[in-house]
Amino acid sequence: MANLEILVSELPILIQNLKLTIGDSNQIMEQIILINNSQEQLRNIKKLITQELRFDRIDNSAIATLPRLSAAATLFIPNLGLVDPAIAEKFGNSETKISLTDLQSKIDDWIEWGYFLQAIATDILSDLQLVNQLNSDIINLGISNELQILNDSLQLDLALAKSNVLKNQIEKISDSQKQLLQLQQKLNYIFDTIKNSRSLLNILLGVSAFYGKSGFALEWLDDDHELIISSEGKFQELTNLLNDCDSFQEQIAALIIQANTFTHQGEQALKKIEQESSSQEVGIVPKFSTPKIIRSALIIASSLLILTFAGLKIREQNLSLTQKTSAFVADDSSAIANFKSAQKLGMEAASLVQKPPHPLKLWQQAETKWYQAIILLDKIPAKTSVYNRAKKKLAYYQVNYKFISKRVLIEKKAVANLESAHKLATEANLFVQNSPHSQLSRQQAQDKWQQAINLLEAIPESTSVSVQAKEMLSIYKTNYAATNRQS
Repeated sequence: MANLEILVSELPILIQNLKLTIGDSNQIMEQIILINNSQEQLRNIKKLITQELRFDRIDNSAIATLPRLSAAATLFIPNLGLVDPAIAEKFGNSETKISLTDLQSKIDDWIEWGYFLQAIATDILSDLQLVNQLNSDIINLGISNELQILNDSLQLDLALAKSNVLKNQIEKISDSQKQLLQLQQKLNYIFDTIKNSRSLLNILLGVSAFYGKSGFALEWLDDDHELIISSEGKFQELTNLLNDCDSFQEQIAALIIQANTFTHQGEQALKKIEQESSSQEVGIVPKFSTPKIIRSALIIASSLLILTFAGLKIREQNLSLTQKTSAFVADDSSAIANFKSAQKLGMEAASLVQKPPHPLKLWQQAETKWYQAIILLDKIPAKTSVYNRAKKKLAYYQVNYKFISKRVLIEKKAVANLESAHKLATEANLFVQNSPHSQLSRQQAQDKWQQAINLLEAIPESTSVSVQAKEMLSIYKTNYAATNRQS
C-alpha cells in the first residue's frame, strides 16, 4: 500500500500532462511523449490497485489521494481556488479521500482522455496544410490583443493645429480603420468556422486564429461532453468563444464609427488651416551660378577615364557576386529541401507510434525515421534561411529520438525475455522427459521453470509481447507447481 500511496501522490503532475496545447508542431510531438508517459504511469497505478484489491481483499477502502501540505497536492481541492471550476471534475471532487475502486474508474477516464488527445495530435501532424496554418497563427496577434492595439491607435489631437501633424494623424486613423475592417472579416470567419464546421480539426483552426500568439490547450470534457479549452489561465467551453466573438464584433463596430468621426473632424480642421495659410504664400527664386567651361571640360574628361576603369572593376565584382549568389541560392534550396524532408520524416515517425503497444519492428521504423530526420537537420548550413528553424526542430527531434530509442531497448529486452523463457521451458520439459524419476532432473527442471517465470514477470505491460507473456506465465507456474509436488 505504501508504494501505491507514493505513486498516487504524483497524480497531479500526471493529470496536468494530459492536455494538448495546439500550436507549433514540434511542441505537439513533445506533448505526445508526455501523454504516453503519463498513461504508462497511470496503468502502473491501476495495476497496483488491482493487486491490492485481489491479494489484500480491500473493497472500497479509502486512501489519502493527496497530502494537504503539498502545493501540487491541493489540486485535488478545487474549493481552495487553485483549480478552475471548469476543470475541477478532471482532477476529482473536493474530498481528500477516494476509494480504490473509484480511483480505478477515474484512471480509466484519464487514460481514455489521453488516447483522445493522441488521436487529435496524430490527425493534426498528418495534415501538412493544417500544420502550416497553425504555425502561422502562433506568430500573429490574437483577436483581443489586436483589438486593444487598434483601440489605442485611434487618437486625434486638434490642439496641435499644424497641417503636417493633422495629416499624419488622419493617415494613421485611416490605416487603423482598414485594419478594423480586416479584423471584422477575420472575426466573421472565426465565428462561422466554430459554429458551422462539423470537423473538429476545422473548429480548432478557427480557435487558433482567435487566440493567435496567446495559444490554447484542450483541457477536458465536461459532463455534457463539451470540450473545455484554456488560454492564458482562462478556462471555458469551446462554444463560449461564440459569445466572445459577438462582444468583439460590437467593439469593432463602435471603433469604426469612432474612426469615421475622427476622420471627419481632422479633415475639417485641416481644411481650415489650409485656407488660413493660402494668403501667406511666399515665392522663392532659386539662384544659379554659371560654371566655367574649361574646368567643366576637364572634370568631364577625367570622369570618363574613371568611369571606364570603374566599369571594368564593377563587371569583375558583379561576376564574382553572381557566382556567390548562385552558390548561396543552391545551398539555400538544398537546405529547404532537407528541412522539408526532415519535417516529413518526423511527422511519419510520430504517427507510427500512436496508441502503443507496438511490435519491435514498428518502434525500430520510427527510430530510423527520427535518426534520418536528425541527420538532415544537422547538415543544414548556418547561413541558410531555414537554419534557425532547423536548429530549434533538431532539439525536439533529438528528445524524441532518445525516447523512441529507449522504447526500442525495452521492446528488445521484452522479446529476448520471451524467447529465453521459451527456451528454458523447453529445457525443463526435456529434463523431466529424459529422467522422470531422477530427483536431480526434477530439481534442474524446477530451476529452469523458475528462471523462465522470472523472465516473463519482468516483461512490462506496455510491450507488444505482454499478453503472450501472461499466457505463458500462467502455464509455466502450473508446470513449476506440478514439478514441485513430484519432488
